Parts: sequence; C-alpha cells; structure tokens
Amino acid sequence: MSATRDYYDVLGVPRDADDASIKKAFRRLARELHPDVNSHDPNAEEKFKQAAEAYEVLSDPERRATYDRYGHEGLRSGGYAPNFEGFGSISDIFDAFFGGSGGFGDLFGGGAFGGGARGPGGAIQGGDVAVNAQIDLAEAAHGTSVEVSYETVAICEHCHGNGAEPGTPIETCPKCNGTGQLRAVTRTPFGQVVRATVCDRCDGDGRVAKEPCKVCRGRGRKVERSKVSVDVPAGIADGQRIRITGRGHAGERGGPPGDLYVQIRVREDPRFVRDGDDLVTAVDVAAPLAALGTTVSVPTVDGPVELDIPAGTQPHETVLIRGAGMPALRGRRSGDLRVVVNVVVPRHLSREQRELHEQLADSMTEHNLRTEEGVFGKLRRAFGV
Repeated sequence: MSATRDYYDVLGVPRDADDASIKKAFRRLARELHPDVNSHDPNAEEKFKQAAEAYEVLSDPERRATYDRYGHEGLRSGGYAPNFEGFGSISDIFDAFFGGSGGFGDLFGGGAFGGGARGPGGAIQGGDVAVNAQIDLAEAAHGTSVEVSYETVAICEHCHGNGAEPGTPIETCPKCNGTGQLRAVTRTPFGQVVRATVCDRCDGDGRVAKEPCKVCRGRGRKVERSKVSVDVPAGIADGQRIRITGRGHAGERGGPPGDLYVQIRVREDPRFVRDGDDLVTAVDVAAPLAALGTTVSVPTVDGPVELDIPAGTQPHETVLIRGAGMPALRGRRSGDLRVVVNVVVPRHLSREQRELHEQLADSMTEHNLRTEEGVFGKLRRAFGV
C-alpha cells in the first residue's frame, strides 16, 4: 500500500471515528470487493489489501495511536508491516482473512458477510456469498427463474470436514500446544505490545491431523463451483437482493453455512423509463394528426397496444394506460404506463403539402388557439412539467 494513502481515506471514515464505524466501513468495503461480485475489476485484490491493512491498523488501539501521532513512518519504525503477499487471487485473500485462518475472523464471525461468534475450537458460521444476476425488464415484470453459478467453500467429502486422511488420528497442535492461539511481541514507540493471534497451524482449533487429507490438504474444506436456481418475483427493481438461506460458504467445526445473496440487475430497456411501479414511454405524433386525433401503436411489457390520441392533444401531454406498468413487489396492484405525446412538426414539405398548410394557417382564428388553462398551466406544459 502506498505510504501516501491515508488509512482513514481508504475506509472513508473521519479521524475521530469510533470502533463501530470503522468496523462498519470495512464490512461495507468487503462486500463491495467480494470476488464473486468484483470479478470484472482487475484492481479488486489491491483495493482489498488496502482496506484490510487500514482496518488492521485502525481497529488496534495501540497501532492507531501510533499512526495518528507518527503516520506510516511510525508504524514502520515500530515493526509493523502488512503480510498480504503470497496469495494467488483475491479469493485466497478472502479465504485467509474470513475463512478462519486470518486475524479478522471476529469481524464477521468467520465469514465475509456475517456469521456466529467464534472462539478457539468453537464452531464458526460460514461466510455469505454475493453474486449478480441480470434479467430483462419484461422478466422483471412477469417474474422469472435464473440460474447462478459461483465459487463456494464446501465441506470436503473425503475427510468429512475434519482435515485428516480417513483412518488416521488427530493430535494436539504442536505449535500452540492445543490453545489455538499464538502470542507475539511487537515493538512500538510506546514499548512492547503482546498480541494474541489465531494459530496459523491449526486455525484456532488446537488440534491438527497427523496425516492431512490428500484431497483438501488438511483444511477440511475445499473450493467448488455451485449452481442454484433462483426464483425472481415479479416487480423486482434493479439493485434489489434475494437471500437464499444456507447456500453460502460451509461452516467450520460444525458451524452452519452462510447465505447466498443474489443482486438482481435489470437491463435497461430503450423503450421505457421506470419510475417506481410506473413506466414512461414516448410516442411521436405528427402535428396534423395530433390536431385531428389519431390512433397509434405504443409498446408495453406485454407487447404493443393501440392507443387513442384525442383530438387537440398538445406537445408533451401524457396519456395514461392504467395497469400497464410494473406489478407491485408487495401487493396486487400494478403501476401505469405514462405515454408522453411528442408532437412532431413536419419538415421537408412537398409543394402540395406546403399549399395545404398555408390554407390551414390562413383559416386559423383565435378560437382555434384558445385553451382553458391559464398562463401558469401554459408554462408548465411548455417545460414538460
């Protein structure tokens, strides 16, 4: 991470932010930088490293005090350096930090997006998974089913999650002597600080397999590709999420699995603008036809329909088609389709057309131009409001 990048700016919090605000800010960034959501961003891994480093410093009272007083130089002189090297991908980083082997397990309970509390040897809830699914506006109007594919951490079927090759024993961890924790002394400008961290040999379990599982290399879990069919309700809006319970990452040591969050992205439809449950579209009508009244074809999410344009329709007037909008996500009613009439003045007139328009112009009287609306109503109509 660049020494010139302020940790508070990285997390987007003020310098007087409390611990809860710092944790909330990092949690939000972790959601945004999750690999299943951010696979399109080649800089996601570096951004996560920056956020993780900033959180590790600002969540520790001693390190934060050192940073506030001396900046990055004070941290370096005190012996602190982030250890994010050696990971193959951002998925590896998330697994290390949120899968039970990193120092951030207490932030989300062992999962990237949430979970139960953990302690040495205790059960850990699996992390949540977030994915995107794209649908068309018509599918959002009628409801649909989409299949999403994503990477998830699952229980190793070969060792049934205990990390040991079947038929071999599990022994006390020699590195932490069964405590599940390691103690490290860090030198700072204020003296020596003793920090307890989760044992990186047993991941806090206090026990290790004498012969690690050959399939999962002793981790008890493995990454696999999962698929699930998701029912999308009619009326869903762009950006709304659907929660699928228990389809996230597997828990550890008997902990429950996390959840799957499917964020729905509704593709733009060039024919409509969505306004809540209403849809807005526009239709071109030639000025003579707007004066005489006509019938035009307008699009709806169920296909084109014929719409009567009343005689004398003015530019930007709106004609409603009741119930032709989007269905309410909760409730029985549907929105309306608002059809904005774009009165088009003809161009490139032929000689005959010009003569006819001249005859029409000569025949116009004040009566033809009189309206029942006042000056304020005219201004509103002129500005399309």
